[in-house]
Amino acid sequence: MKFLRTKIDQLKKPFGKGEKWEKFAPAINALDTFLYVPDHVTRKGAHIRDAVDLKRTMITVVIALLPALIYGIYNTGYQYLYQVSGGEVAFMDAFLHGLWKVLPIIVVSYGVGLAIEFAFAVYRGHEVNEGFLVTGMLVPMIMPVDIPLWMVGLSVAFAVLIGKEAFGGTGMNILNPALLARAFAFFAYPTYMSGNKVWVSEASHVDGVSGETILGSLAAGHDIHFSMFDMFSGAIPGSIGETSVLWILVGAGILILTGVGSWRIMLGGVIGAAIMGLLFNLWSANALMSFPWYQHLMIGGFAFGIVFMATDPVSAAQTTRGKWIYGILIGFLCIMIRVFNPAYPEGVMLGILLMNVFAPTIDHYVIEANIKRRKKRLTASRKLKTA
Repeated sequence: MKFLRTKIDQLKKPFGKGEKWEKFAPAINALDTFLYVPDHVTRKGAHIRDAVDLKRTMITVVIALLPALIYGIYNTGYQYLYQVSGGEVAFMDAFLHGLWKVLPIIVVSYGVGLAIEFAFAVYRGHEVNEGFLVTGMLVPMIMPVDIPLWMVGLSVAFAVLIGKEAFGGTGMNILNPALLARAFAFFAYPTYMSGNKVWVSEASHVDGVSGETILGSLAAGHDIHFSMFDMFSGAIPGSIGETSVLWILVGAGILILTGVGSWRIMLGGVIGAAIMGLLFNLWSANALMSFPWYQHLMIGGFAFGIVFMATDPVSAAQTTRGKWIYGILIGFLCIMIRVFNPAYPEGVMLGILLMNVFAPTIDHYVIEANIKRRKKRLTASRKLKTA
């Protein structure tokens, strides 16, 4: 480690203050910050000494994402090879096929996003923050496996430029950048983001391969051929990282135990979705309405969205009561949009983005309500003292 530290210090010399490449210092400092604890100190104002900085927070989220990503890579290969062969699929064959498909998407996502982050850091003269470490992994996990790479790059560029840098960079965005990337791809190129031929590798090119998801089957009135175990384990078609509730729950446990993800938002989302699902079960006017409420929690992108997207500490509600309200409303909207939107039977993306917009309003009214309660208490205590 000392050898690496020495080499990085030597590499940084031409980028020091007053040196030839000073304006490109943020780019080289990003490497140092990624590998080691930064040596920056606060110079004014109140501050808190805490071992959990932005880098550790982002790394924790990345670690929490890994179980779902690894399974998603395997499932990508499994869904294709199983339908082609019609028999048993070796784990390594499925994993390698999935890796061949998924790895380029991850590389493009990080490559485009980090290039833009570095460019803005150099232009504005500030450090490169670690915020894109999470976004760069989230984007591939919520995309179809056969999405063109140029489309991934364009979606990431839109999300970083319009959804993040336009608002001031890391920590200033009002919308979740990863979901914004998916929304851009969905509305700009809907044929690549919906339908029955985009969720399984090469489904549109190979006869006999069907990529129909459970939600797509329900919307079309088709029979469901997947068991509860398939839904929970993730052995179903879908976006790369969203199918396995089991491994998403492992990630949720990591986020909750480390205090990075809000369990209130997660639980609130489940409560809201369960209530809305139960209400629809009372009517049962179509297949989506009659679909059991507890199975709604295990299909589509609900589990992934409520664990990794809704809990984004920047775009989510910040107050304790606000987190409950925010989570419950996301659950309501996810199931409502899923059932009432026949063209695109999934409501997680739109539900979370909509509540991202209203999160500051929720916090505002929660704080105002707290202020009013405290004023009433103060007035009551003064009356008691004067009585």
